[in-house]
Amino acid sequence: MPDPIIQPPSTASRIKSIIGGSLGNLVEWYDWYVYSAFTLYFAGAFFPSDNQTVQLLNTTGIFAVGFLMRPIGGWVMGTYADKHGRKAALTASVLLMSIGSFIIAVTPGYNQIGIAAPVVLLLARMLQGLSVGGEYGTSATYLSEMAGKKRRGFYSSFQYVTLIAGQLIALGVLVLLQHVFLTEAQLHAWGWRIPFAIGAVLAITVMYLRRSMQESVTLNGHPQHISTRGTIKELAKHPKAVFTVVGLTLGGTVAFYTFTTYMQKFLVITSGFSKSSATLISALTLVVFMLLQPLFGQLSDRIGRKPLLITFGVGGTLATVPILIMLGHTKDFWTAFSLIMIALIIVSGYTSINAVVKAEMFPAHVRALGVGFPYGVAVSLFGGTAEPLALVFKNNNHQEWFYWYVAVCVLISLLVYINMRDTKEHSKMEEVHD
Repeated sequence: MPDPIIQPPSTASRIKSIIGGSLGNLVEWYDWYVYSAFTLYFAGAFFPSDNQTVQLLNTTGIFAVGFLMRPIGGWVMGTYADKHGRKAALTASVLLMSIGSFIIAVTPGYNQIGIAAPVVLLLARMLQGLSVGGEYGTSATYLSEMAGKKRRGFYSSFQYVTLIAGQLIALGVLVLLQHVFLTEAQLHAWGWRIPFAIGAVLAITVMYLRRSMQESVTLNGHPQHISTRGTIKELAKHPKAVFTVVGLTLGGTVAFYTFTTYMQKFLVITSGFSKSSATLISALTLVVFMLLQPLFGQLSDRIGRKPLLITFGVGGTLATVPILIMLGHTKDFWTAFSLIMIALIIVSGYTSINAVVKAEMFPAHVRALGVGFPYGVAVSLFGGTAEPLALVFKNNNHQEWFYWYVAVCVLISLLVYINMRDTKEHSKMEEVHD
């Protein structure tokens, strides 16, 4: 069966399409991270309680359930992208995200509609999980296919640039609302709805922008072969690649969510920073983290993907526990910033190239499914549970157990990195036939 053939676009067309794909990715991840950024403010609206940690456990539990939808999103959207093209799947995913954000923005709180409030929140978050699960695999595939062989690491790194930018913009909106437009009481009462409404509008805008993107593959071959593209049966022919995606993702996703989304809460409930200071520290570290991604991606185009992954594995295994212990005992703004930044520099060895590494493992006719589905499984089991697990340990006075959990997860991935082939030298991106 002939694979979809990758078209050789002009440089201008390639850059335009990468920008278009990246902007959509940015909005998707902004919508996804707004939930985490504003959890401290809307937790009480949906889960009334005198214990802030219990409130956060309830809302982050729903955050984790949203992650459970990501493998389904990776499967459904990956299949759709492999059968009907990347552009169509990317457009559909951003529409789902818009609907989820709009529902959260307008849902009344527990005091108005009782138990229906958290139920609706859960359903909206599941819809967003379905969307972002499909977005990751398809956008990783699209950017890698559009990038070209020599600069594939550099261009595909913009998936995490926009992913981090989405998170950063979510925090930026929070900082503006905290310091410029609203009081603390207003944010808790109704101001938290604003960023979800913004996300819904932006997602609709991006949906129309994506319609003008160039497709990265042409679905050639006999019509009867279409039914086998993007199927689990076809993906099962690549078991080593599937399990490698899960293994290389495990440590990276736990470390990423620990030092990004969870850090804002960690600085408040463990280190003792104010909510506004914790938000500002998180925002500043994310700016630097975002700018590092293309540099690491470009480095991988020169020296290969494997050295960067191994550097992350070694650094994450050895440094995670001491960094988190020191971070939990500091009250100094710049000390906290520096410690988180050290961790994020280490994590960049994974985040900058994980998309292209996965895309390079699969032939085109199952690439979106192969990237999205096993990644979604790993992220739902480990990335989505990192924050709730940390809060459970915190609530039971065993917070340092979580530090060791993160380090062990990275160690497991390190073993995968050591034993895998460097996908830069053994890529299936240029293969025309399976």
